[in-house]
Amino acid sequence: MSGPVLAVEDLRISFGTHEAVKGLSFEIHAGETLALVGESGSGKSATALAILRLIEREGGTIRSGRILLADGDASRDLRALDDVQLTRLRGNAISMVFQEPMT
Repeated sequence: MSGPVLAVEDLRISFGTHEAVKGLSFEIHAGETLALVGESGSGKSATALAILRLIEREGGTIRSGRILLADGDASRDLRALDDVQLTRLRGNAISMVFQEPMT
């Protein structure tokens, strides 16, 4: 596969009327590592939770954007998947490691 393993395009996340993430885009290719670095409250965890489609459990909303995960020769938008499909992917095809080990 020559394309990205994960691509986030124009991601916008809100908590109520506060827009926490404003138009974030990035790609991760096979063999690459991405580190999200920023001050407290800058949207790092919100971004990771949105990619896994868990942000709603924290009171957030994905306002716009695409979250594309490689699937063979194609990719699929995680925003279009239902809960059963997402549960199959979480922990297998995609996961998140928090800095705080007790999280």
